[in-house]
Amino acid sequence: MPVLSGLYGQHGRGAAAVLTAALIALLLALLPAPAAAADEGPGWTVRPAGGGSAGRDARPYVYLEGVPDSVLQDRISVTNPARTPLTVRLRGDGRAGPWLRFAARTVTVPARTRADVPFALALPGNATPGDLAGEIVATAGGGAERRVPVRVRVGGPALAALTVEDVEVSGGTVRYALVNRGNTPLRPRLAVRADGVFGVLLDRPERPLPLELAPGRRVELTEPWPDAPALDSVTVRLRVAAEGGARGEGVASAAYVPMAPVAGGGLLLGALAVLGTGAYRRRRTRGEPQASTLPPASAIPAPAVVAEDGRSPRHPGPLARTGAES
Repeated sequence: MPVLSGLYGQHGRGAAAVLTAALIALLLALLPAPAAAADEGPGWTVRPAGGGSAGRDARPYVYLEGVPDSVLQDRISVTNPARTPLTVRLRGDGRAGPWLRFAARTVTVPARTRADVPFALALPGNATPGDLAGEIVATAGGGAERRVPVRVRVGGPALAALTVEDVEVSGGTVRYALVNRGNTPLRPRLAVRADGVFGVLLDRPERPLPLELAPGRRVELTEPWPDAPALDSVTVRLRVAAEGGARGEGVASAAYVPMAPVAGGGLLLGALAVLGTGAYRRRRTRGEPQASTLPPASAIPAPAVVAEDGRSPRHPGPLARTGAES
């Protein structure tokens, strides 16, 4: 019995060791491996700095507000949870992108570290009052990108101004240009009217155009007129309006004349001119004496000769008949 008891005890201790090893292996398999995941996956982030940037109170975007010719400053946080250093390149994008300047365009963040990078946005003196957007783009060595939205509000008085230029009527098309002369974006609305000799030919009520006109932008457009008149003298008037009280007007005139009747009329006028010229020449010819109708020279009386004493001398006869007088 003592021998059997010893053998049984040894087998029990071996089974317990096997069970313990199996439980440890199972627990290790269930536990995550954060270090390996951080090395293999893109775990780095870029966010606006401050405001609990690592939690749910993080700012969703960078918000800046100022007047033209001013410099606005803020920071972004680059977080690297991996075991190796992280190098990123920073740049600006969007409408506000050209105005962004960074303390360093290339930033190397050590392993398991967060780096706060200052940046500035320099508003130019001719910046348009209103809201505009941009982005801060961070690019890692492998090509992965992170973007931080940037919202900018530019203060100052808003000016809405719109002009209609270079209006031209050609056949069934009206060409014109719209120019935003103010400092705010505009969504123009257009009304068209055409008046002829005998009344209104076209009257289109105001309608929105499918475009947004940025400050300083010029765009060339066309307005179709498929039922333009064949014979008339018209005046086309374009009126535009936009938010903020912006209004503009452009006018052009055109003459519609059929080409075939014009060609026939030209031939008719030419024929009338030829006939008229011939008739004038005939009348002039009839008014001038012809050489065959002139009287002979012998029939023309000689000029009268008056003597010094006032008496008329005798008219001499033909010399061939009377001869010379003594």
